[in-house]
Amino acid sequence: MSVLEIRDLHVTVETESGVTPILNGVTLTIRTGETHAIMGPNGSGKSTLAYTIAGHPKYKVTGGSITFDGEDVLAMTVDERARAGLFLAMQYPVEIPGVTVTNFLRTAKTAVDGEAPAVRTWSKEVKQAMKNLRMDAKFAQRNVNEGFSGGEKKRHEILQLELLQPKIAILDETDSGLDVDALKIVSEGVNRAKEATNLGVLLITHYTRILRYIHPDFVHVLVKGRVAEEGGPELADRLEEEGYDRYLEGEPEPEGDLDPLAEIDA
Repeated sequence: MSVLEIRDLHVTVETESGVTPILNGVTLTIRTGETHAIMGPNGSGKSTLAYTIAGHPKYKVTGGSITFDGEDVLAMTVDERARAGLFLAMQYPVEIPGVTVTNFLRTAKTAVDGEAPAVRTWSKEVKQAMKNLRMDAKFAQRNVNEGFSGGEKKRHEILQLELLQPKIAILDETDSGLDVDALKIVSEGVNRAKEATNLGVLLITHYTRILRYIHPDFVHVLVKGRVAEEGGPELADRLEEEGYDRYLEGEPEPEGDLDPLAEIDA
């Protein structure tokens, strides 16, 4: 069993108005085989948490720690975090012109595993994974995310998840922009990965609709950069009925995310 431990995490980011604190003491423990849902209003720091775990250089950790199986994640480079078994499915995947999906996936697999996969076996795995995600075979020859629809981008993220087989996956609003059919397909992919590899999942979302397909073991409510409440699946149901008003103490909800880098999601 692998364990990702986040302890009293404080994070700031440089904005036009100066240094802005976003995370103000987040503590979480995610184990392989578990599914954790992070929910909260706009501007609560959900995406910042994902970026920080993955190693985005624009985020400065000013306090606390992140460890993975006892190793200091904050001391690792981004590629070292990936090789250790951490994976981020981005909310806004970026385009990579000139790099085909086929080449991207094989290069990523080689980098994570430390050796190139056998061509014949790898080809079968890719084709089967694409078939499971209802992706046309021609998709493999397209450039990464170039001209992709929102649903295609999210399916490509889950395709990577299934093929790279990480230990812990952080899914940053994977449900955003998906219609019902695409949501089901993407959720099935996450569930397959969890069943096949005992994947641990940290699922970031505003809404409960994806939780109808990916059932959480734990739900954490993130408000103003802190975990305001924790519970089981019943907490998500209560949030669906009541919203986040009781956590905001009369303060207006910001129009959009506190995170000034959300549009690049790197």
